[in-house]
Amino acid sequence: MNAEQAGPALNPIDAPGTPEAEWRAWPGLGALPALAYGGWQSVVVIAAHPDDEVLGVGGLLSLLAAAGVRLRLIAVTDGEASHPGIADVPALAARRVKESESALEALGAHAVEVLRLGMPDTGVAAHEGELAEALKEAAAGFQVCLAPWEADVHSDHEAAGRAAVAAGLRPYFYPIWTWHWARPGDVRLPWSRALRIPLPPPNRARKLAAIGCFASQLEPRDGLEAVLPPGILAHFTRDHEVLFR
Repeated sequence: MNAEQAGPALNPIDAPGTPEAEWRAWPGLGALPALAYGGWQSVVVIAAHPDDEVLGVGGLLSLLAAAGVRLRLIAVTDGEASHPGIADVPALAARRVKESESALEALGAHAVEVLRLGMPDTGVAAHEGELAEALKEAAAGFQVCLAPWEADVHSDHEAAGRAAVAAGLRPYFYPIWTWHWARPGDVRLPWSRALRIPLPPPNRARKLAAIGCFASQLEPRDGLEAVLPPGILAHFTRDHEVLFR
């Protein structure tokens, strides 16, 4: 996920966000048409950071894994920039990779194929063309692509989403930081292209267990709050997920 540092103007990620209670009270989410994924046979998931795939589509991945769908995760970075100023950056990257592996197990996605590209965290935009070329090869032959939304406001998420488009993958986009900075009915979001994935209780429970694997993102950092404090984490504990087509 990885929050970015505020620039001269307050980044929407760092500004006070929309409480999850407002989203849950908005009938618009419940009125979204359901995603028809029953015919999917192979799905490639692009994640800018370890945990993006679980926060955005962890419940859906659990459903697909249970149905025997072939799954491949393309991890763009190892998330090494989530703790500014940390002394042992490689150790943090290794920890985050291990957390991602544990989370996939918690989802029941035991057979997922994982490809880690090792691009620089917070620097994906500078390698966007390279990423698009890598995605063409890594996603070849897969029926469906899930990618971070290209207008999520986080530069890595947006670059990953744009690269997926440039690679010709026609992705379904999953929003992450959007739930923080946007508001119910926000005209900046493509609601006409939004689809809802209801999560049965067992799959929602698997997603919650998978989120719990990311201790590095749930614990306070030196001088900083957790990347996923309770108010933000609440956006990802719903009984449904949302994709933009």
